[in-house]
Amino acid sequence: MIRIAVDAMGGDYAPGEIIKGAVQAAEKRDDIQIILIGQEKAVKQELKQYSCREGQILVQNAEEVIATEEPPVNAIRKKKDSSLVVGMNMVKRGEADAIVSAGSSGAILVGGQVIVGRIKGVERPPLAPLIPTEKGVSLLIDCGANVDARPSHLVQFARMGSIYMEHVVGVKNPRVAIVNIGAEEEKGNALVKETFPLLKACGDINFIGSIEAREIPHGGADVVVCEAFVGNVILKLYEGLGSTLLSKVKAGMMTSLRSKIGALLVKPALKETLKDFDASKYGGAPLLGLNGLVVKTHGNSKATEVCNSIIQCVTFKEQGINEKIRESLSTEKTE
Repeated sequence: MIRIAVDAMGGDYAPGEIIKGAVQAAEKRDDIQIILIGQEKAVKQELKQYSCREGQILVQNAEEVIATEEPPVNAIRKKKDSSLVVGMNMVKRGEADAIVSAGSSGAILVGGQVIVGRIKGVERPPLAPLIPTEKGVSLLIDCGANVDARPSHLVQFARMGSIYMEHVVGVKNPRVAIVNIGAEEEKGNALVKETFPLLKACGDINFIGSIEAREIPHGGADVVVCEAFVGNVILKLYEGLGSTLLSKVKAGMMTSLRSKIGALLVKPALKETLKDFDASKYGGAPLLGLNGLVVKTHGNSKATEVCNSIIQCVTFKEQGINEKIRESLSTEKTE
């Protein structure tokens, strides 16, 4: 049994959608045990509407809740009985193999580093979501954890991202690229210019050079490396543009009787195509490089994304991603 702690109180739709997603994951996999952490009375009340296999979903009481607007460091230090801190400590003690939370991003990042702790040799743990592309998915690393990264950090991001894409997503010899304003090696800011030759010299990754932002949706690389400021801008623009285009297409289809008839004809094919660009199907963003698995899902996550984030943890554990990261870092030191 792989034990996954779920922060039942984190997110815009907690605890309802979080618990619904946990139940869906339990229905799909009988090899996982889910520990819902939160205010016991509220969690158990929500669980009453579902029938679950005995012993597969447990409830761990935690009375406090960390709000999104709270200062992350203070929240982690002071709210010891919050659902997030209790869950992080369970991962630290080995009582859970992973924790999934849709709560405060800042608190998750601080808790991951302070409570769960970094793998020895990891300089900075990055957040790494999968983003949909024309060719499937790419890993965007880092998207929010380290806005002032150094070249050595980006090199580690590339290594950890390659391991994740190969062993969790199943992409053999994943193509790694660094986000830049042009394809030429001499282009970019100081960070990119300094990092480029270091990535080029890495024998254990398939570095293909720079990637411009417009090539990311086309699947120009499997692992897209950048510091968190750039990564977060890319991610938010991706999400905003996707929803804007979708609403525009829907509005355009309703402008006349002819377009409405056309919409009815094209709707099944369009719906199927848009499934590939639904970010919720890919789960959350793992905080790579920690001693245990911490997965951050969107604050507005509904049941489907929560379910997929939980199932994502199974592959991570089965493939021994942390062990492979440790091995990669030990190879890095001997080079």
